[in-house]
Amino acid sequence: MDAASRPAVVIDNGTGYTKMGFAGNVEPCFITPTVVAVNDSFSSAPAPAARGAAKGNWLAQHSAGVMADLDFYIGEEALARSRASSTYSLSYPIRNGQVENWDTMERFWQQCIFNYLRCDPEDHYFLLTESPLTAPETREYTGEIMFETFNVPGLYIGVQPVLALAAGYTTTKCEMTGVVVDVGDGATHIVPVADGYVIGSSIRSIPITGKDVTQFIQQLMKERGEHIPAEESLDVARRLKEMYCYTCSDIVKEFNKHDREPSKYIKHWNGIKPKTGTKYSCDMGYERFLGPEAQPIEVNVVSHPIQRYAVWFGGSVLASTAEFYEIYIIDSIAISVLLVQAF
Repeated sequence: MDAASRPAVVIDNGTGYTKMGFAGNVEPCFITPTVVAVNDSFSSAPAPAARGAAKGNWLAQHSAGVMADLDFYIGEEALARSRASSTYSLSYPIRNGQVENWDTMERFWQQCIFNYLRCDPEDHYFLLTESPLTAPETREYTGEIMFETFNVPGLYIGVQPVLALAAGYTTTKCEMTGVVVDVGDGATHIVPVADGYVIGSSIRSIPITGKDVTQFIQQLMKERGEHIPAEESLDVARRLKEMYCYTCSDIVKEFNKHDREPSKYIKHWNGIKPKTGTKYSCDMGYERFLGPEAQPIEVNVVSHPIQRYAVWFGGSVLASTAEFYEIYIIDSIAISVLLVQAF
């Protein structure tokens, strides 16, 4: 069966989360934290002399059943392993939207392909995403891993803000021109796009990200004296942010509303300490209103109904079109040539 007759694999790697699935689907099959837990005894073992031996061929090892699956985990399982055992250390391959550890990134992709999506990379074209300020060398490294390690038949690397605009293809009117405000866990970019092309000279970055908001909430809870285990505090702050926090249009009205009926608007969180098994709880009230309110500027804001994974969905839409199979790259040499032509 030809690879073009199978749905392409779409993977959107972000600093905080990775969305993965197959082209044509409305939602990704898996959304998992972009983190790897590595067994310290395994990571401290002597490294092979050759880079190729160090990387290995994931497909051959997986087929032979000799993968060291017990030595590293990804996503929620990685976080659980690190909390349960001190022999596992966490490694975040992507920081501020850029890949920092390629060995860890390769392991992460291996688990995504074989253990999550459970597909043979040789039988599917791949669409990956990248930050708008990604260096050309990063694209080359990505192509090298995908073609030489996973033997994919074709690869397309899309810019995340452009794919976010492409997510509007399912609406009656889709415009590939606009300004995309991409607020991620590790990077925030304002990207102007004209007819599907990024205006690189006008890209702006803001040093405030989703993780900063999470850490701000974590600090507020610490100042209040909430008895949350240290190893759980960041995760609890993130969950509280995602479940209860929002941007208010009038902060004075929000405070007045809270003062009139505090019991109605206070949110409670209950958890269990992982080490002792004892229960704990905390509440959120005024903290939800300590962020800056929206400024009185009239802007036509278009919020995608599934904006959490709009980039992935845009990639799913693009990889479902006939044009996708005309623009993918078939080997890593072509990626290098493409970069030379572009720059």
